[in-house]
Amino acid sequence: MTNLTQFMMAAADTRPTAIATVMGTRTRNWHEHRERVAKLADSLRKLGAAAGDRVAILALNSDRYTEYYHAVWWAGAAVVPMNIRWTAVENAYSLNDSEAEILFVDKAFAPVVDEIRAECPKLKTVIYLDDGEMPENMLAFEDLVAQGSLCDDAMRQGEDLAGLYYTGGTTGFPKGVMLPHRALWYNNLVMSKMVEARPESSYLHAAPMFHLADGAASGGQTAVGATHVYVPMFDIEAVMSTIETHGVTHALMVPTMIGMLLNSDTFDPARLASLQYLTYGASPMPEGLLTDLIARMPHLKIVQGYGQTELAPIVTTLQPEFHVLGGNNSKLRSAGRPVPGTEVKIIDEDGNKVATGDVGEICARSMGAMQGYWKLEEQTAATLVDGWVHTGDGGYIDDDGFIFIADRMKDMIVTGGENVFSAEVESAISVHEAVAEVAVIGIPDDKWGEAVHAIIVPKPGMAPTTDEIIEHCRPLIANYKLPRSSELRDTPLPLSGAGKVLKRDLRAPFWEGKSRQVN
Repeated sequence: MTNLTQFMMAAADTRPTAIATVMGTRTRNWHEHRERVAKLADSLRKLGAAAGDRVAILALNSDRYTEYYHAVWWAGAAVVPMNIRWTAVENAYSLNDSEAEILFVDKAFAPVVDEIRAECPKLKTVIYLDDGEMPENMLAFEDLVAQGSLCDDAMRQGEDLAGLYYTGGTTGFPKGVMLPHRALWYNNLVMSKMVEARPESSYLHAAPMFHLADGAASGGQTAVGATHVYVPMFDIEAVMSTIETHGVTHALMVPTMIGMLLNSDTFDPARLASLQYLTYGASPMPEGLLTDLIARMPHLKIVQGYGQTELAPIVTTLQPEFHVLGGNNSKLRSAGRPVPGTEVKIIDEDGNKVATGDVGEICARSMGAMQGYWKLEEQTAATLVDGWVHTGDGGYIDDDGFIFIADRMKDMIVTGGENVFSAEVESAISVHEAVAEVAVIGIPDDKWGEAVHAIIVPKPGMAPTTDEIIEHCRPLIANYKLPRSSELRDTPLPLSGAGKVLKRDLRAPFWEGKSRQVN
């Protein structure tokens, strides 16, 4: 049985008084958590959420976010976690595409609900997560919990759809990755093993909860009945204070967060003494930052996770014993080895395995593989081939079986843990009146890993500035996708024989002297 609610059920049955969630001064045990989930699930069914229906959320981190996940699965429906950094237009697209009729929001996003409603005719119900004054035309989360009955679990499992997780697309539109219960269930077990999660552990939700990096890391803790602790969003003092106050043992952060923490004037490793495991992932980790982390927090067990949404998401981990400075065990530049139950192969353009040490496309096969892209059969067929997910990442395997990321086969930029597909940014820039041609690439950035850089061929007599381009794009794409720099060329962009822009040539000057073409 691969039912995602079974972990919560086991915790409530065997450790009912153990703490499940801590949000500020609000604490609930596993028995209370299960009862609230069952009642909320009943209310969702009464609102029309049937088996397989999609139920969306747009909110910051909280204990109620976890209750949303479990209640939607209990009701038999599928989750649609929405990106908190997207514009209302982008989130409206994912709502319309998923055909979600119910949306959860908190006070941070209540102001954009009217704009979303105007673009989403199928959206029937909006549920407000926070306490205090209720916005108009919304239902109160706590009222739904109080009014619900203790209904039975729908017991959806295996290939039943558990969630649509939207990720950027080369077409310029987000793609809904269809993840069944089987895929997330597998990832939960893998992550519990990789970070040695125990019932006595406590996990800090510091990374955004819409992201599968947090989903897998926290799911591994739920698998053993550990405690979930929350900060609404990453804040240096809030993170240190919460870890110190609640004795947090496990956390996941993207490299940008780790850099902000270490570089803060208020950073004090003594306040993080309870932290045993720190997982990083979602974007490449600069080696200098990693060596600084190891040197300044030598007691910490550090784990790197590499993966992607299409694999729910874990493919490989680099375990603590290889996070060492120097010596035979040091593999700091590696993404690690495949996790238990995952196969990895490196192939050439014809689909043949390449020799050890040779670069090719990384492909992976596991129970975590997606069912496909929602309503996108052609793109599904191109990515999911005979059970193998073609990641679009270039890399190689060394003689010890470690995976090294060399470059991306797709034109994707990873900035601050967020995926940016160049085609989407190019599409936004291309409609500027002064732009004749545009190519968008990722260039090295010490803070964000990579920064979005636009190379523009302007129309005759025109010279758009970076500020102009940013302001033009701001209402069209999320802030993290905006170009941070741009340059003008008076010659056409370099093209291949097939007429495609040679982005490798455009990237080359920025990455000269780097050991790999991602930062």
